[in-house]
Amino acid sequence: MVLMEVASGRLLVYASHVDQGPARDLCAEATAPSASLFKIVTASALVEDAHLGADTKACYSGGEQRIGAMDLVPDAQRDRWCTTLAGALGRSINTVFARMATEHLAPSQLEAMARRMVYGQELSFDVPVQASAVHMPTSPLEFARTAAGFWNTTLSPLAAAEMSAIVARGGETVRPSIVESVASESGAVIWSAPDPPAPRRAIARETAEQVAAMMAHTVNEGTSYRAFHDGHGTPFLPRITVAGKTGTLTSPDTHRFYTWFTGFAPITAQSSPQVAVAALVINGPEWQLKANVLARDVLRAYFAMRGATGVTRPNTTAVARRRREK
Repeated sequence: MVLMEVASGRLLVYASHVDQGPARDLCAEATAPSASLFKIVTASALVEDAHLGADTKACYSGGEQRIGAMDLVPDAQRDRWCTTLAGALGRSINTVFARMATEHLAPSQLEAMARRMVYGQELSFDVPVQASAVHMPTSPLEFARTAAGFWNTTLSPLAAAEMSAIVARGGETVRPSIVESVASESGAVIWSAPDPPAPRRAIARETAEQVAAMMAHTVNEGTSYRAFHDGHGTPFLPRITVAGKTGTLTSPDTHRFYTWFTGFAPITAQSSPQVAVAALVINGPEWQLKANVLARDVLRAYFAMRGATGVTRPNTTAVARRRREK
C-alpha cells in the first residue's frame, strides 16, 4: 500500500503485510504482473502516438478472460457492443485495447511509452526499488495481449503510484521520498534529504489530461464503481473525483489472484492537495480483500483526516475481528 503527495512525492503511507513467510518490502518489489494497469501505458500511447482521444469509438465482442486471434478481427455481426476509449479503460475492456494497439501502434512505440513512464528503469528512492519489467513481443497476437495487460510486464506498488502521479502532474515525474532527515542519538541532524531532481517530462500535458479523464470512468461507472459507492449509489468520497485503474490477473501455476488499484484524487488540485495511491493484494483461492477496497479505505481515512465534507473514516473493527478469528 502506497499513498503519496503528488506535488512533493512525499510518502504518507508505505506499508506491506505478508501472511505467510518472512516479512519483506513488497512496495519495492516488481514481481507482480501489471495486469490491466498496463492499459494506462497503452492509453497514453494511443493518445500521444496514434492521436486518438478519450471519445474515440470502438465496437467489440469477446475477450473478457483471454484474447484469441479471432478477437482481433472486426466483425459487424459479432461486435454488438460499442464504447469509447474512455469507457473501455473504465471497464477494462480487453478486446478494445488489443485491437486498437494492433491497428494503431507498433511494438516499439508501446515499449518506448512504457519506458518513458515507469518500466525498465530504476526508480530513484530512499531504498533500492526493483525495476518494473517490460518484455514486448513482436508477434501480433502476443503484442495485443500485452497491450491489454496479459502478462509480459511486472510492476512495483511504488512505481504504480509514480505512474498515477505522472498523469496527475500533467505528464511530469516526481521523486518519491520517505526519509527527510537522520539524527544522531543526541538529536543532531547528521543527514538531510537533498533537493529533489528536476521533473522529467514523460508524456505531453494533453496526453495526461486525456488519460486522467479516462481513468475517472473507472470509479464513476467502471470496474471500481461498486467499491467507491455504497448499495444506494452514494459515493464514499463525495465531491472528490477519483481517477483510477484496476487490474486483476490469476496465475494458473501458483493459483494466486492478483488485484491492483492505482489512481489519484482529487482529479484536479484546485480544491485540495492531490494524492496518488497504489494498492496490490495477492489472494489465495479464498478471497480476503480486493485492492480497490483497500485503496478506497485509505483514501477515505486520508480525506476524513483533512476534514473533507461528507467523508467518514472507514470502520476497521470488522476487518480486525475477522483477522483474529482466522
